[in-house]
Amino acid sequence: MKENDTVLARVAALKAMPTPKLKEQWRALFDTPPPPYNRRFLESRLAYRIQELAYGGRKPETVRRLEQLGEQLDGGNITVRKVRGSDLPIAGTRLLRAYQGVEHTVTVMEDGYEWQGRPYKSLSAIARAITGTRWNGLVFFGLKNRRAAA
Repeated sequence: MKENDTVLARVAALKAMPTPKLKEQWRALFDTPPPPYNRRFLESRLAYRIQELAYGGRKPETVRRLEQLGEQLDGGNITVRKVRGSDLPIAGTRLLRAYQGVEHTVTVMEDGYEWQGRPYKSLSAIARAITGTRWNGLVFFGLKNRRAAA
């Protein structure tokens, strides 16, 4: 049997493996306790690790190049690098939300939002103006799942 066949068989076997076995594999391949993430995460990382050990990881030149590109984007500032990219819509996007039979339109601006001709810094402020109660603006306008917000 070729090495490729063995690697492919090991990766394919992950799908049928019970979660406790996946966690055992994690300990064996990473020499650390498994993270508390879902099964799909464990499977994908284990599949990558199996291939990495069989075929080698990224070439040092590739790692250096990726680091250089990252530094060009964030100026070498590690805190900027760890900040998640914005999931907010781009300027000019119109958000529509019906509330108590009234349709409200919000326009996304470069530096905030506009509703009824007035500027606002946050969607939460607009949601509060519409409802009279505190809301997560992203949830109110359907940009974020309620469960994810909890």
